Amino acid sequence: MKILIVNPIIYTSETKNISRAKSIKDTMIYDLCLAFLQNGNEVTLATAEDFKPTQTEEYPFEVIWMKTRFKSICPVNSLPYCPEIKRIAKSTAFDCIITSEVFSLNSLMLSMHSRKNLIVWHELGKHNKIFHGIASRFWYGVIARLCFKNTLIVPRSPQAKAFISQYCRNVSDIIIDHGVNLDKFTFTADKGNYFAVSSQLIKRKRIDKILAAFADYLKKYDITAKLYIMGDGDEKQNLENEVNRLNICDSVVFTGRLMHSELEKRLAHAMAMLVYTEKDNNMISIVESIAVGTPVLTTTVPYNASYITEYGLGIADDNWNCDTLKEITDKKYIEACGKYREKISTKSKVELFYKAFDELK
Repeated sequence: MKILIVNPIIYTSETKNISRAKSIKDTMIYDLCLAFLQNGNEVTLATAEDFKPTQTEEYPFEVIWMKTRFKSICPVNSLPYCPEIKRIAKSTAFDCIITSEVFSLNSLMLSMHSRKNLIVWHELGKHNKIFHGIASRFWYGVIARLCFKNTLIVPRSPQAKAFISQYCRNVSDIIIDHGVNLDKFTFTADKGNYFAVSSQLIKRKRIDKILAAFADYLKKYDITAKLYIMGDGDEKQNLENEVNRLNICDSVVFTGRLMHSELEKRLAHAMAMLVYTEKDNNMISIVESIAVGTPVLTTTVPYNASYITEYGLGIADDNWNCDTLKEITDKKYIEACGKYREKISTKSKVELFYKAFDELK
């Protein structure tokens, strides 16, 4: 099959000023394209030019870098407008087009002109706060009802399904979460005496709460344990100051942003990955952690939390503390991750998309 995947926002950026990465080969959507390719499909990825990597790369499938327009009212990091997507969709006889989100100008254009072979892969489970939420409520209440009423919507979580079903009638029962390339993220039960955080260092991630719980864990359970914080962001200096205040400098390591090959090694041998976020949808870092056999200790905020609890892949608790940190070191969670990991592979996600394709016929 000839498949077009439209994903202008190839990785998360908190601001309109995109910090371009060296490579896109660490992204979830790249691995999904790779999985489709390995399954014998001809794949084209259309993404925003603003996310083009700083280093020159070659890809095994076609990548089209689309120009974004009207950036002052259509922020590239949240609502990019790529008018050439209409031409791209018509330029080739694609058997299927997968586009991201109902609340998207690009998805709207595709829904108006390429509906018969279109899947909208929808993640949001609540209203977007762009323009104080007014734009989102108008979009879903009016645009989605009128222009997406016959377009197939495939949700990425039960929360996304419940939300979008209020506005669109053609919502699939097939739920397709983010997948992970198991060739890159290999399972190991061999764990070191440390915990890991894989996150942007920004306020809503509440890494300060992780530090407080870890400081208590050191005092109550194991003074020799370590915490590796992998990532970068505006809060780094404040977090380093907090580490000093808690007097745990010898136990906390800030690694900065790592390439996936380095991140995978560090994450794979952690006793658990720690999350205390106040606002997130599906978190790809959670999927990656489960893939390498590292349990997840998280709040109930991420949409992934529902299956973490259901399948015993870790603990979801909005007020977890040092005692929960001790509990997550139980080896039963590692074993559960090993049994579940095939379900989160990009290969398994491709199989689910094939089932969704059948609904287009």
